[in-house]
Amino acid sequence: MGEAETPSFEMTWSSTTSSGYCSQEDSDSELEQYFTARTSLVRRPRRDQDDPVEWKIPNLSQAEIEQKIKEYNGQINSNLFMSLNKDGSYTGFIKVQLKLVRPVSVPSNKKPTSLQDARKGPGRGTAVRRRTSFYLPKDAVKHLHVLSRTRAHEVIEALLRKFLVVDDPRKFALFERAERHGQVYLRKLSDDEQPLRIRLLAGPSEKTLSFILKENDSGEVNWDAFSMPELHNFLRILQREEEEHLRQILQKYSHCRQKIQEALHACPLG
Repeated sequence: MGEAETPSFEMTWSSTTSSGYCSQEDSDSELEQYFTARTSLVRRPRRDQDDPVEWKIPNLSQAEIEQKIKEYNGQINSNLFMSLNKDGSYTGFIKVQLKLVRPVSVPSNKKPTSLQDARKGPGRGTAVRRRTSFYLPKDAVKHLHVLSRTRAHEVIEALLRKFLVVDDPRKFALFERAERHGQVYLRKLSDDEQPLRIRLLAGPSEKTLSFILKENDSGEVNWDAFSMPELHNFLRILQREEEEHLRQILQKYSHCRQKIQEALHACPLG
């Protein structure tokens, strides 16, 4: 079946990366300030949370696949066609929107010079001593040219490898987002699901179905997935947030006390 083959990916980057770089060295001073300024470990209520939905993906015959591809290609207004291969598989494009709220880590002073370099990723035999953490652009979009047998976990790994992201792939998950009858639904794809197959069945409409890369947030933080420097940094973040909350509370009561004292002095005696 050729399941073990390396999937074919072609990606386009439609946004520029945001500023906010920091080096993860022994002192971690800049990293502390960066994370503290833009990241909070206090879990806040999520707004406009999508409702989960599950649906079964039918198995199509070869003739049905050919018909689906013909119908799909007839509905698009671009050159992002699907193509049927001689071995019965097919290739096509999927669009993935990145909705990451946390920064990602890459090896310091290492940036991909070409698409081929990006596909190779960082060398496995060399330890990453220094890291640069930064926020990917909000709502960044990538178009990936994939095979019908490409699985969700391979898409995630390819997206991370593209930018030499060294974070654990388990921190991320691929979701499908659908709009039906005015309602928005979100479903997390399992590792072995095939996004291009889902795209073919849903058709080319992004409103009907779209793919989103998000943090794999199940409600609890998987602390085991973080490195030792990251864990120490999170402890410092907690301490700084606690100190900031205490400062704000003290400032609030101090201001209130001052106003009361001013009112007392303004009152006439007797």
